[in-house]
Amino acid sequence: MDTKQIQASSLKEGNYVIFDNIACVVKSIEKSKTGKHGSAKCRIEAVGIIDGRKIIKILPGSDNVQVPIIEKKAAQVLSVHEDIANVMDTETYETFDLKVPEELKDDVIEGVQIIYWTILGDKIIKQVK
Repeated sequence: MDTKQIQASSLKEGNYVIFDNIACVVKSIEKSKTGKHGSAKCRIEAVGIIDGRKIIKILPGSDNVQVPIIEKKAAQVLSVHEDIANVMDTETYETFDLKVPEELKDDVIEGVQIIYWTILGDKIIKQVK
């Protein structure tokens, strides 16, 4: 599992973060001012990259959060069967199956190049080259 730690208060919209072992993208972050006795609080609203699930966390700004290290790689589509594409990594020549996202169904066809991400051991198709 490739991750690094950063302070919750340094997160920004569009950053990636791990909540409940799910890689998410930060949709909004609200920071409250420090009180007389406490630290600033961060209300972080995030959406799962793979499943689209919404997660809201309220943390002290000084808390560390896990951030996934995302590997972005290229592959060529060898074949498509329903919503599963068999692809070959263009560097390692490793072949494997990936689920085709709904919004890319018409574009992922035999022979095209795709960009896929490896996040927390999961591989997902992100775009067609």
